[in-house]
Amino acid sequence: MMWSMTLYKRRIEPVDNNPTSGVPLRTQRPNSERAKPFRLVKYFSFSSLILIFLGTIILSMLNTHWIRSMQFSKSEAYALLLIDNLNHQVFTQVILPISLTFGKIELHQKEQFDRMDSVVRSTLHSFKVDTVNIYGTRDIIAYSFSRELLGMENLGGVSFQNALEGRSSSKLIQQGSFWELFFGVPKEIKIITFAPLRAEKPLSPVTGQVLGVVEIQQDLSGDYRGIFRFQVMTLLTVSGVMLILFLILIIVVKRGESIIQKRAQEQLRLKEQLSRAKHMSSLGEMVAGVSHEIRNPLGIISSSAELLRKKIAPDDPMIKIPSIIIEESSRLNNIITDFLNYAKPKTPNRFACRIEEVIDKNIRFLATQTESRGYRIHTYFDHGLPTIQADSDMLHQAFLNIFINAMQAMPEGGEIAVWAKKTNGSLWIAVEDNGCGISENLMEKIWDPFFTTKDKGTGLGLGIVKNIIVAHQGQIRIDNRPEGGARVSMRLPVKGEQ
Repeated sequence: MMWSMTLYKRRIEPVDNNPTSGVPLRTQRPNSERAKPFRLVKYFSFSSLILIFLGTIILSMLNTHWIRSMQFSKSEAYALLLIDNLNHQVFTQVILPISLTFGKIELHQKEQFDRMDSVVRSTLHSFKVDTVNIYGTRDIIAYSFSRELLGMENLGGVSFQNALEGRSSSKLIQQGSFWELFFGVPKEIKIITFAPLRAEKPLSPVTGQVLGVVEIQQDLSGDYRGIFRFQVMTLLTVSGVMLILFLILIIVVKRGESIIQKRAQEQLRLKEQLSRAKHMSSLGEMVAGVSHEIRNPLGIISSSAELLRKKIAPDDPMIKIPSIIIEESSRLNNIITDFLNYAKPKTPNRFACRIEEVIDKNIRFLATQTESRGYRIHTYFDHGLPTIQADSDMLHQAFLNIFINAMQAMPEGGEIAVWAKKTNGSLWIAVEDNGCGISENLMEKIWDPFFTTKDKGTGLGLGIVKNIIVAHQGQIRIDNRPEGGARVSMRLPVKGEQ
């Protein structure tokens, strides 16, 4: 499989701490059953929030209704208090003096009317009263702030009759458009209170007879507008609080969904690793058995071809046939070896070793090929690299595959750079080339077993390299370089540092 390595900006970057970094995972949709409990909590939370918001609005409307009722009761009590005070002033300053002076009360006479008007206005001065009407016992308006109403009959209605019988009452009059009345902000709203006008008996708790009826009208438009503003402020405050809670809930829900999604993906990844491990175990057992059966006859074929080649004269044209048999037998043996190394990777036999010595051994081994084909390998090792506990033979095989792949990525020759340094208790190694790099559509497939872009090859080279690195508790990653070529970076833990 053709691939190449890259090193960004001539420095080694830490790789993903996930041991499976570089292994593409097939994206699968998480099982919806796992998210059901959280979905129930989410729907319950949103539903509860909506119900709380609706309940708060209803409570706000009821609260506004209670406030209006309290305002009505307060205004009615206020009007009755004014009427009681007016009753006293009218009886003592108007009815008694006029009765003694004129013998009877006739408010149509200017002198008597002016006296009544003066007493009423001085009594109600500075109080919030729009209109005062005083009825006689026959439902005729004898006095009013509005002279147009003087002498008008039958305007009192049921409220007048109740007051004439000694019972006070009040009613609310609202005027405005449909929407003004609907939202509780009518253009004009008044409370009209009817109460009996009685004769007073000094030093006696018993009230006197009813002499007439007093009607007082108060304008409550300003008070009700204030209540409406209070209602609007309450609703805006509640809406703002609910909006903040809603946004917080959305953030919490998104965070919860993200956590569940990550956990589901992690479970899928672990399941896939377990499935792959089981598959590789079965494959290893099968390959081991098949390889054993193949290698025995393969060895016989190879040795027989060697004997046959020795018995054929060097100038005989048939000398090529045994050579071909030997060459193909060797290639088949290498393929079988790759299968065994990938399917049943061996456990490292750890000893103290130095990574620079392993890499130098690879460079010396490949010296003939690199010199004849125009490759130059440069090493950049930090001073005082630590000793690591590792299997030098396995690491030699891994780096040999890496170097061979790097050279195959540059068929016309080129530069290969090897970097090694210690960072954060780990040994970082990178190998880079200046080849054509790895296309994006192949980047996710390079770790798949049996995938190769070469005409000849098993597609197990990278898998073997990865198995060796992971067996040493390390990590490996492949990236394309921005300046061209590719880079493979590896991390190996430092143990037994000297």
